[in-house]
Amino acid sequence: MDNYLQLAAIGLIFGIIGYIIGKMTTGKSNENDDEKWKSEAEDCHQKNTKLQAEIEKLKLEQTAKASNFVGTANEGNSNITHDIKAVKAIFGKSYQQDDLKIVEGIGPKIEELFKTSGILTWKALGETSVDRLREILNKAGERYQIHDPTTWPRQSKMAYLGKWQELKDWQNTLDGGREV
Repeated sequence: MDNYLQLAAIGLIFGIIGYIIGKMTTGKSNENDDEKWKSEAEDCHQKNTKLQAEIEKLKLEQTAKASNFVGTANEGNSNITHDIKAVKAIFGKSYQQDDLKIVEGIGPKIEELFKTSGILTWKALGETSVDRLREILNKAGERYQIHDPTTWPRQSKMAYLGKWQELKDWQNTLDGGREV
């Protein structure tokens, strides 16, 4: 029986020692883990701040490039004035300068596609190849691929040059922007 008591006492002692060692190492690792997580969170916060600053910088650069592009595109327009009254008299409604929807066959969605692709003005559209216009439409998906941009550059040039009556007369012969 004494052997059983000795074994029980030894087991109890080792159990207590194991418990104490476990508590001591667990307490330290929790403190270390907390410090580690705090450090990683601070690093993430600093990286996020840097990335946000870089995004803002890129946005400013993009805006500057876009305004330079628009400025360059409109430089050729300076000697041609847009007569809103003449447009309204001929078309029955007003169109703003460089409103691509004046071109028969171009609606708001296609206008947005072209503007996103850098075609912002009548002049730019008039100077864009039909193949490039088709490429833009094809990339936009199936519902845009059915459109035929063959007449769009010529219509756009007429608008750019202020040939309103000639444009309207030609559009009267077109069917959805296509020659019949």
